[in-house]
Amino acid sequence: MKKTTLYLLVGIIALLLIAAVWLFFNNRQTKNEMQEMVEQMTFEKEQLEDEYEDLALQFDGYGRNLNNDSLADKLAQEQQRVQDLLEELRITKATNARRIAELKKELATVRAVMVEYVHQIDSLSQTNERLTKENITVKQQYQEVSERASQLEEEKVKLTEVVNRAQMLEISSFAMTPLNNRDKKTTRYSKIQKLQFDYTILKNNTAETGIKQIYLRIIRPDGEVMTKNGNTFHYENADIEYSLTKDFEYGGETMSDVLYWNVDEILQTGIYNADFFCDGNLIGSFPFAIGK
Repeated sequence: MKKTTLYLLVGIIALLLIAAVWLFFNNRQTKNEMQEMVEQMTFEKEQLEDEYEDLALQFDGYGRNLNNDSLADKLAQEQQRVQDLLEELRITKATNARRIAELKKELATVRAVMVEYVHQIDSLSQTNERLTKENITVKQQYQEVSERASQLEEEKVKLTEVVNRAQMLEISSFAMTPLNNRDKKTTRYSKIQKLQFDYTILKNNTAETGIKQIYLRIIRPDGEVMTKNGNTFHYENADIEYSLTKDFEYGGETMSDVLYWNVDEILQTGIYNADFFCDGNLIGSFPFAIGK
């Protein structure tokens, strides 16, 4: 009886020892598995943080040069949302599997929104590129039309100038003769009482015929115009003084005529100039000298 009891106790102790050893090794294995699980969850959390950071950078890159205010505001809102979720993810424990899973779903949602915005941005970019090309084409066409119009205007101006020159009268055979008080030619400075201006208007079949008015400006050596009463005529958008004027009838053929200046002043010695005007044009300019 005693031996049986002893064997029973020994068996029980052996079983307890076996159970204790099994529990020790099983608990150790469980801790190892738990440690591996925590490490895996930490790794997944770090990966999720990296994905959030990459997405935030993508939002920043697309929004930086976007010229659409409405779309830029939406991108900024989503970028802020990503930043908020990233901050929450950083303070969430890796063992909080439920919240980590929710944040992973949030990432997928935001990424889908990002894809939609990218499509809109690409469409907007293509539209802008097309409009830019069209704008460049329109500008080129406008420039070509403007250049052609400018060229035609220049040609018109040149043609008008050619026609005006062709119709403009021209003086030749100019001569100035100083006269004394008996209207005789004199070479003595002190005897000069009158200046006689002889000139010839050349033949011009293209010029308008009829009654015309010729103006003569006698310009002294000091550059002043010799004038009696300060009379003026219109020339190149200005009213300028003249010395003598005369009406004549022009029939298109060569004609000669004469103008006289009565000397009431002390004549300067030196080189004078005689400028003839008709029909708003300078039709002859000739120097002449008066000396003692």
